[in-house]
Amino acid sequence: MQHPTDIHQAALDCITTDNPDEKLRKTQATAAAWEQGELTPSDTAPAPVPIPQPGRPPRPELVAPGCVPKRGVNTPRQRAALIHALAHIEFNAINLAWDAVYRFRGLPRAFYDDWVVVAADEARHFAMLRRRLRELDHDYGDFAAHNGLWEAAAATSHDLAARMALVPRVLEARGLDVTGEIEQRLRRAGDPATADIVAAIEQEEVAHVRAGTRWFRHGSAQQGLDPHATFFDLINRLAHGRIKGPFNREARLRAGFTPRELEELERWSDSR
Repeated sequence: MQHPTDIHQAALDCITTDNPDEKLRKTQATAAAWEQGELTPSDTAPAPVPIPQPGRPPRPELVAPGCVPKRGVNTPRQRAALIHALAHIEFNAINLAWDAVYRFRGLPRAFYDDWVVVAADEARHFAMLRRRLRELDHDYGDFAAHNGLWEAAAATSHDLAARMALVPRVLEARGLDVTGEIEQRLRRAGDPATADIVAAIEQEEVAHVRAGTRWFRHGSAQQGLDPHATFFDLINRLAHGRIKGPFNREARLRAGFTPRELEELERWSDSR
């Protein structure tokens, strides 16, 4: 079988792969091939098509967000459920990064550099969390999960600025606000091994949200739009104005949010 030389088709192959181990293997191989110059964007690649669901194993069962198990830390099973929820986020994030590479065409090479690196990072994060889950006698698929991240990707497949606003700058940025508290709760519960994994992931997620900020602004500029006004318009339309606080100001500033944006986010959160 001939291997693709086009990064868009290689990204699609990663997205549509069902088996988690194979998805990780393909992600690592694709990232290495991109770095070595073996893959390039192609002007003649087939146009992107909608992907209702990415490749995923039969489990976990996907349920409404309110039906996902509570994420406590006091018992081994509660901690396993929490780790599973984080692993599911990272699994989806692999697909989201590759979807950005697959879907958005004709952008500077730096765009593809960023999202190939993000895909490889998310694969490594998933592997770390799954390994820890197995140490607690569980595995990925043992708990129900929801599909909110991919639904957000499908809703923004038409517009680079919308994708970068809703996925990295709203949904993934929320992780910057909550993971510090999760880490501390795990340490208080006597689980430093999981806490160390969460802390390591948090540091890299800042760079991922920062990439989202960079390309959100690029997408806004392409359309001649003011990024500040556009961001809040997109939140209102795509996230129905639902913004949760409190916000980790230091992490969000490092991720490219401006003080003005943070002030307005805090006003939105306080008023809802």
